[in-house]
Amino acid sequence: MNHGRPLQLMLSSVLILLVSSCGSGRHGQEARAQMAAQSEPPAGYLPKEAVPDSLALLPPPPAAGSTAVANDEEVHKSAAALRDTPRYRLAALDAELIFPRAADAFVCTLGARIDEQHTPRLYRLLQRTLLDSAVSTAGAKNRYMRTRPFAAYEEPTCAPQDEARLRKNGSYPSGHATVGWVWALILAEVDPARADAILARGRSYGESRLVCNVHWQSDIIEGGFLGAAVVSQLHAVAEFRQDIEASRRELAEARAKNLAPGRDCAMEAAALSQKIPGVL
Repeated sequence: MNHGRPLQLMLSSVLILLVSSCGSGRHGQEARAQMAAQSEPPAGYLPKEAVPDSLALLPPPPAAGSTAVANDEEVHKSAAALRDTPRYRLAALDAELIFPRAADAFVCTLGARIDEQHTPRLYRLLQRTLLDSAVSTAGAKNRYMRTRPFAAYEEPTCAPQDEARLRKNGSYPSGHATVGWVWALILAEVDPARADAILARGRSYGESRLVCNVHWQSDIIEGGFLGAAVVSQLHAVAEFRQDIEASRRELAEARAKNLAPGRDCAMEAAALSQKIPGVL
């Protein structure tokens, strides 16, 4: 398998990242059927053989009756207390992986806009690494098909329109947590002066999946580990390194033009002040 049309089309929809097996099996067939009429986004940076294999890298999800499962259940209960709060509304925004809105996740932290017009290389960098992240999660998602918390407890989520498909897609590891950590690590390189804030936002981006009731904490933790593995492989690609350098220049130019993030950053800050008790 190469980075042909089926993989490229996944970038056009949040559902494809979460539901597709990235090329084969019933999830990949569903992804291709849904996205056949869409325009092609860019391919990822990594060839198939360089993409980290979640099935090889990650342990199996926690076993029933284990201490880890008990902890997942306790965190699930704590996160439920944030429903219908500003943190829940931010979690719904963080669920968005369709561009251009997906590019907004870190704009408040960066203090600058990310879009095709003003920061095209950075915008494309986020798109391409989203695809690399999605491909990396496929093995473990398809092997273990872990049930998501909302399905286990028959509870609501922050994105009801996605629930039917998410019931058919493995919870482990979290695709959003994987890409959130990939983006955080990359943006910390692009803007090292704000690295701590960017990395904290990457963590909260993954935790939004707990608030949304679509992942367990262990899904989030292993998604972050997998995201770090993806970034380690990306650094071997010359084009990726060149895009990091170009993104630094674009971000500096965007700030010089005083381009506002275009998002309610006061709302985001207030939402992030609400923490989930018990999260590791």
